[in-house]
Amino acid sequence: MTPAARLHITLDLLRDVAAVSRPVDAVTSSFFRTRRHVGDADRGAILKLFYNLLRHQARLGWWLDRQGQSDAPRNRLLAWLVLAEGKTLEQVQRLFDGAKFAPAALTAAEERLVRGLRGHTPSHPDMPEEVQLECPDWAADPLRHRFGADFAPEMAATLTPPPIDLRVNPIKANRPDVLRSLHRLGLDAEPTELAPQGIRVNERFSLARLDELQTGEVEIQDEGSQLVAMLVDARPGERVVDFCAGAGGKTLALASQMDNRGHVVACDINEARLKRCAERLRRAGLHNVQTRLLTSESDRWVKRRKGGYDRVLIDAPCSGTGTWRRNPDARWRAPDLGLDELVALQGRILASAARLVKPGGRLVYATCSMLPAENEDRVAAFLAAYPTFRLVPLGEVAPELAGKVAGDCLSLTPARHGTDGFFAAVLQRAPEPPAESETPAG
Repeated sequence: MTPAARLHITLDLLRDVAAVSRPVDAVTSSFFRTRRHVGDADRGAILKLFYNLLRHQARLGWWLDRQGQSDAPRNRLLAWLVLAEGKTLEQVQRLFDGAKFAPAALTAAEERLVRGLRGHTPSHPDMPEEVQLECPDWAADPLRHRFGADFAPEMAATLTPPPIDLRVNPIKANRPDVLRSLHRLGLDAEPTELAPQGIRVNERFSLARLDELQTGEVEIQDEGSQLVAMLVDARPGERVVDFCAGAGGKTLALASQMDNRGHVVACDINEARLKRCAERLRRAGLHNVQTRLLTSESDRWVKRRKGGYDRVLIDAPCSGTGTWRRNPDARWRAPDLGLDELVALQGRILASAARLVKPGGRLVYATCSMLPAENEDRVAAFLAAYPTFRLVPLGEVAPELAGKVAGDCLSLTPARHGTDGFFAAVLQRAPEPPAESETPAG
């Protein structure tokens, strides 16, 4: 495929993404399913360019506004070619020549845009810091409050492409064997630093090359997400609930921790996600899980199962600020509910799911957010309202993380830990007081 043809397909993909409100990964997946003629190398190049455009959205938009041009897909692509790749007008004209499989020829306005941008780079001293760091207005102040002097390096880390993290399914495989398989494929793979079943692949590659994904021997899962599941400490024979299971990434990890023994209930309000979860469980050879569709966080099923579970995981719906390096489009989608309503929902979910925890059992509250309002503040509010629960310090739950993750809660960020941004707090319910023994009559 010619460079011009790759640009043409990239423009088609940009238009498809702009036309719908679905997550970008879902759009790109369906986009390439209808374009089977695009080979792996071409697809990789197109996706690399596409994600570069997403990661520079604010900066490219700033330049286009400065040039009096609209932030349309063609203009954004032209701006990237000039600012980031240093192409001249003549080079751009050769790519945009209107030939078959090439983008249409440049208009006079587009030629003026290319001339106006020549000699510049994506960044400029006049840019506001939020634009320079691609941080949306709605999240800038709370993230500054969270990170202080580390705000800029943390935001810069969210702009770096993430590695591919895998979690080995111990029911079917072991980490050394999977590593050898990856090395035979010529991939730069190594054990993750913190997660015991994790493998990090430090390069992009076609997932179709990895047979272990199809057989359920490995799953794609960020190291931070693996650590959240590890903190649940689900043990064989226990009763466990994954309250916001989604498509089941953490459910799979919990069920495998339990060695297929005991009982896991994967709950969600989205039936399609639960069906996807069930498919992944079958592929992974896990049969100690049942799925449960809930109508809401206060579904009557919760009340009927009060105090019936050893471990309850809440992977709460959140702003997703911790996933920005993996989902660069998400930073420009403010939470649908608004942050205040989202925080209120998290509080309701915590209060409802806590009912499932038996005396002496544990509740793990987690998000993929880096905002204190969704994390530490939620936990503090819950503990104030429910004094029968206490925070279990991270060093007590996972001493192997001591010296690697600071604080009593798991708080991971891309810059500090090389993972997505995750938060998790382990909360333990007080055991029932022992029954008073009867004193025999003397």
